[in-house]
Amino acid sequence: MESHCISLHELPHISPLLSAFLEQFDRVAPFYAYPPTLEGVLASARAVAPDMELRRRVVEVLREQNRAFGSDDSVVQNLERLSAGAVAVVTGQQVSLFGGPAYSFYKALSAIALARQLRAASIEAVPVFWLATEDHDLAEVNHCELPGRDGLVRLELVASEGDRGRRVGEIALGQGIALLLERVGALLDGPAADHVARTLQESYRTGETYGSAFARLFARLLHGRGLVLLDPLEPRLHALTMPLYRRAIEQSRELRTALLARSRALEAAGFHPQVKVSETGTVLFMNQDGQRIPLRQRGELFTASGRSFRASQLLDLLDADPTAFTPNVLLRPVVQDWLLPTAAYVGGPAELAYFAQVEVLYRQLGVRMPAVVPRAGFTLVPPQVRRLLRRYGLQVEDVFAGRQSLRRMLERQFLSPALARQFDSGARAMARVLTKLRGPLAKLDPTLVGALETAQRKIFYQYEKLRAKAGRAENFRSGVLDRHAKLLWEFLYPHHGLQERTLSLLWFVALRGTDLFDELDNRAATRAQHQVLFL
Repeated sequence: MESHCISLHELPHISPLLSAFLEQFDRVAPFYAYPPTLEGVLASARAVAPDMELRRRVVEVLREQNRAFGSDDSVVQNLERLSAGAVAVVTGQQVSLFGGPAYSFYKALSAIALARQLRAASIEAVPVFWLATEDHDLAEVNHCELPGRDGLVRLELVASEGDRGRRVGEIALGQGIALLLERVGALLDGPAADHVARTLQESYRTGETYGSAFARLFARLLHGRGLVLLDPLEPRLHALTMPLYRRAIEQSRELRTALLARSRALEAAGFHPQVKVSETGTVLFMNQDGQRIPLRQRGELFTASGRSFRASQLLDLLDADPTAFTPNVLLRPVVQDWLLPTAAYVGGPAELAYFAQVEVLYRQLGVRMPAVVPRAGFTLVPPQVRRLLRRYGLQVEDVFAGRQSLRRMLERQFLSPALARQFDSGARAMARVLTKLRGPLAKLDPTLVGALETAQRKIFYQYEKLRAKAGRAENFRSGVLDRHAKLLWEFLYPHHGLQERTLSLLWFVALRGTDLFDELDNRAATRAQHQVLFL
């Protein structure tokens, strides 16, 4: 499969903090525990201190969960390794409809590849995928997007009013999922279309939740790769996390002070904090009447949805029901690494940036911070899009420059073959005339050579403008250019973002075949560059 790579810092929307993390780690070293290299991961893995009783109890839960998800023997074997002392390479993502954007799979494959690299270095390691079932933003997970005949198609599972504010891993899919399965099946095309559609039907059944259906889909599509799935909604996992939640309540003021100080330190270093920390915020949510409510603190009192609590009351609630609290985005990694012997976390751009803030929570709460490394990233180019790139002499990176820039490049090339030949012939003729003038002008007055060069630039600038106008005129008659621009934009840079952040990978798997997972798996160890793959 033909491919080329783009450096991560050359991608659009990369923050200065992330760019420094990847390219100039010395600038951000105080905010992280290890550099984002294999050497950093190996050092982190060697520093993992085993708590064998905690491992035993966590693995007991994971065995039950993965059995329910339909995981295969490779997962069973990895759970045995984890129980015996292996370290974990962890990643995770929201449990979006039909697997969500493609990067959900890229994160899983990156963790699988990194665990494989550690085993090659004689360190037992297993990949673990943390299902973000405790998130409550249903609008972020109840949809997915796939290419259709006339553009992108958004498939959305309509939510009931009672589901809003609930943890998404508890929300049942309902009857509407059957119609969406029919629609997604009609959008899939290619040798693996039937297989993908059947796998979706086996996973997204009426009665399943967003969390369980997502897990079943991953267990089936990533069969044989040993990916351990973890659902943090499990009450036994909450019970194991109680000591950490107690510290978060008892040290709430100190944690907030440390986070605010870290935000100031990042700004002083020239970076923007990824997560805004408020003067009243805490790192916990409370679960009240099925709703996930942010817990705030004013003075000695904590508040949630109009109710007030003293710290002692919160601790009593925690003792009575360990599931009464869930972590916010900054505490979640600490909870994860409290439960798991994490050598490395594989994250996306935003996650890598907010770990610079999380580092203070690890230190304050007495939890070891692992290495954090970027996931692999891909842009997949189907044949029809590749043909357009070739026709217009474009690279994928040209599309990232924006709609107006892309349109200008298309217009310069969009001419009938006969008219394009005339423009090319005219350009060559003008170049010959101007070249012949150089010698005589230099003899007459050397300063005229500069004037000639200036005139040549202006002539060709206006000539190319005329070519572009001719392209627009032809498009006005045919509309072809509009269709080509739309196709390039929606496949390669949908919604002004990388393909992997919007499009479902399942469309590409149906088109290319399930061996696409093998191809991506083999390439997932390359994390320092974004890979463009031509299908």
